[in-house]
Amino acid sequence: MSADALAVPAAHLVVGFDGSPPATRALAAAIRLLTVRPGRITVVWVAHLTSTVNLSADAVAIMESDFDEVARELRAAAAEQLEGRGVEWDFEWRQGLIARELIAAAESVHDARPDDVVAIVVGSSSSAMHRMVGSAAVSLAHHSPVPVIIVP
Repeated sequence: MSADALAVPAAHLVVGFDGSPPATRALAAAIRLLTVRPGRITVVWVAHLTSTVNLSADAVAIMESDFDEVARELRAAAAEQLEGRGVEWDFEWRQGLIARELIAAAESVHDARPDDVVAIVVGSSSSAMHRMVGSAAVSLAHHSPVPVIIVP
């Protein structure tokens, strides 16, 4: 059997990350998955403004500035968790609905690297109600065009 026949395609894992314990576990699981196969992690934080709040343009600008600060903090937290693990990674932040933005990030990765195996990794919600009807993980499980790994 040739070496090409044994080659394992690279994995590109899109990890939903907000600094919470479930997100930290999801990132740890992604790191472990890439100890047994080549790949890369894209850590994604999705900022979400609630639709019930009508904000002025000035308020939105302030919120986006705050989002920049939160993104810097979350990138630093992810970097600390990934430090010394030998895993290639990058960080991005998006704004919108969490599941929709994680799917968009995964589709973007797939478009850029069509030979990679792309999957989304998220932590399960600690809320029983979220696990049943309203979490991003549940929405991803129903709508994602790429595999979804939900880490307990």
